[in-house]
Amino acid sequence: MDEAAVRDRLRSVDDPELGDDIVSLGLVNDVTVEGDEVDIDLALGAPYSPTESDIAAEIRELLVAEGLEPDLSASIPDRDDFETDEQVLPNVKNVIAVASGKGGVGKSTVAVNLAAGLSQLGARVGLFDADVYGPNVPRMVDADEPPMATEDETLVPPEKYGVKLMSMAFLTGKDDPVIWRGPMVHKVITQLTEDVEWGHLDYLVVDLPPGTGDTQLTMLQTMPVTGAVIVTTPQDVALDDARKGLEMFAKHDTVVLGIAENMSTFACPDCGGEHDIFGSGGGEEFAETHDMPFLGSIPLDPAVRKGGDGGEPTVLDNDSETGDAFRTITQNVANNTGIVHRRGVSQASQTETPSLDQ
Repeated sequence: MDEAAVRDRLRSVDDPELGDDIVSLGLVNDVTVEGDEVDIDLALGAPYSPTESDIAAEIRELLVAEGLEPDLSASIPDRDDFETDEQVLPNVKNVIAVASGKGGVGKSTVAVNLAAGLSQLGARVGLFDADVYGPNVPRMVDADEPPMATEDETLVPPEKYGVKLMSMAFLTGKDDPVIWRGPMVHKVITQLTEDVEWGHLDYLVVDLPPGTGDTQLTMLQTMPVTGAVIVTTPQDVALDDARKGLEMFAKHDTVVLGIAENMSTFACPDCGGEHDIFGSGGGEEFAETHDMPFLGSIPLDPAVRKGGDGGEPTVLDNDSETGDAFRTITQNVANNTGIVHRRGVSQASQTETPSLDQ
């Protein structure tokens, strides 16, 4: 079987989210046939995304049935928007920003569980606590080991739950407040991005401070952000501020991967009833109104607070319904990251001006 025949067989493999076969979409970068061995490079950019894993599995099954031995690899064209003499984060495949319009909605909780959930899937993950004024990530993963410094004065991040960690909390006193103006924030965010030995990562999850200030602007201007997750609660006050975050990412042409609703229905362990303490369905309605993907709801569960204070992310509890909720959000984020890449490659193969907008 030659290359043309292999590509013809691959036309039977559909991308369920883009609605066409992978050859017509331009997702087959290269095919090399040597005897019974077939090397195929695919434009799949979200490692351990359930959808992309299923596509790869279908290709393997198809070719094995033809008596071939497939060897699959994945690559996405370089992000031209951030090509410089020294590219920022060249070894990081995806930068996922986790944001909220206001504080107190559980943004850091979602960021920590997203990072731990991606690591649990098998991905290489980093977690950058960019909330310089209120860094909570080290407590939420029970990490008290500071980063190590190399001879070149770069930092080697500690690891917890398979996630590489960096936070301003590692570099200041436990109770020292950070009182900085914008230029200093810009400088420290840049240093904690570029002067850290992140290594090769599939995902770098960035926990942003609430709002739309200097930190967000610095990150969007200097880092190759793949997409953003907006966290909100169901109540109208939180949704009003979530709109501001949505507008901020739109102005910087950053794809929003979806809306995550935290502190949803509370299931009372004593009376057995369910209570919508912060309202009901607001996050999902917000996503639908703005034509954004809805990533899922996280119930108001005391176990989440306990896990955050105790440094044990709830997503790692395989026997918990709340853990299931975090795992659903994790899988949806990975899937939507894949859609961003595959849609961009497909558009680039069919038009002169590629776009990653959803």
